Amino acid sequence: MHRRLGLASWWGLFGVTVFVGRAITRLAPIGYEAVAGGLSAVQWCILVGWCGFMLYTEGYRGFHLRFSPMVVARAETLTSDAPLWHRLLAPAYCMGWFHATRGRLIRSWGVTFAVIAVVIVVRQLPQPWRGVLDVGVVLGLSAGLLSMMWWAFVTDRPLVSPQLPA
Repeated sequence: MHRRLGLASWWGLFGVTVFVGRAITRLAPIGYEAVAGGLSAVQWCILVGWCGFMLYTEGYRGFHLRFSPMVVARAETLTSDAPLWHRLLAPAYCMGWFHATRGRLIRSWGVTFAVIAVVIVVRQLPQPWRGVLDVGVVLGLSAGLLSMMWWAFVTDRPLVSPQLPA
């Protein structure tokens, strides 16, 4: 079974991809700078452990099991019958920033504000520590993007609930 996605669905998935992809492209050079500058043995161990942790928690548990299938499920609801403003703001709609259950709204906005807070703190760290953290985040986000593409275009498994209000 192939998913039938309309223009608004494509716009939503594209917008989420750009949103996450922009974070990857902004963080990757900082991570590369840290690694290219040379790391001690302890820093390499921390980097490897952090990368494994982020691939599992952010890439697999956060994106693959929760966020990515929800984004695709919400994108599938963006048919021609959906309100125009849902279709115009499809990326934000797909990320659950509006027209969602109370729990989804709390999680979506909570994660958004938590990420903003972490970014503010991590920006204060000196190299190589900032870069070490950024490498793990880049890997987790990259795995998340791949997961979203898998949910949208490869699997025919049933999706999760789009978590729309009653």
